[in-house]
Amino acid sequence: MEVAPGGDDAQKALWNGAGGRGWTAAQDLLDEMYRPFEALLADAVATGSSVLDVGCGTGATTVAAARRAGSAGRCVGVDISEPMVEAARARTERAGVSASFIHADAATHTFEPASFDLLVSRFGVMFFDDFPRAFANLRRAGTDTAQVRFIVWRSPDENPFMTTAERAAAPLLPHLAPRDPEAPGQFALARADRVRRILDESGWTNIDIQPIDVECVLPETELVRYLTLLGPVGRALQGADERTRAQVVETARAAFGPYQRGAEIRFTAACWMVGAHASAGRRPAG
Repeated sequence: MEVAPGGDDAQKALWNGAGGRGWTAAQDLLDEMYRPFEALLADAVATGSSVLDVGCGTGATTVAAARRAGSAGRCVGVDISEPMVEAARARTERAGVSASFIHADAATHTFEPASFDLLVSRFGVMFFDDFPRAFANLRRAGTDTAQVRFIVWRSPDENPFMTTAERAAAPLLPHLAPRDPEAPGQFALARADRVRRILDESGWTNIDIQPIDVECVLPETELVRYLTLLGPVGRALQGADERTRAQVVETARAAFGPYQRGAEIRFTAACWMVGAHASAGRRPAG
């Protein structure tokens, strides 16, 4: 959920470096915290579907989709992060389901044309450098009756939990870069009008954008692992000295006090559930 300036090359560096390492190390934690979103996307999968999971990460949604699609279906996950794809392959083997994974940038990868009837993503499509180009490429991968369904974050103001650590730690981490809401990153698709315009420009129609508010739970005992592995603070701490790290942990942990309910940290994730259909007469040129 981090942002890196400089376009696709920066995203590749981030997700194959600090960002990818953090997410892979926190795989079990994130799987539990975001399980409600996994179910929302898997519900769209029909038996026998051919599904592409975009920005599949460590594969939780891909596995859920594969279970719904069954043996007659086909599920493929694609991600720019090699460590995440490796973790996704290992997860699939443990789960005993049939799914395959591609280590590639979904914005530019040459998918077999018209090979998927459903494209899904859980927080995986906010990191493209050129959104119309990326969604046009995904449209080419879909059949003329394909559907896309993805979940992205609404605004930072509606998701104060997500910026708690960096707001608290900013005085201690002077090189922590402020977020650019227009750049690739967690909140890049926070504006519904921007999402609608991107999809319309890239060959999708019947666009439906609905706000969803999902309650998420994190064990209080895992809070330190969460804030030291993920997001801009987690990335900054990978290169911090022990004194700074201890100060940041103490300060940031206290800032999460309003979200603590006994032995749990609880917060509301304010997101968009986005759905669209392929426009049969508007297949983008490849």
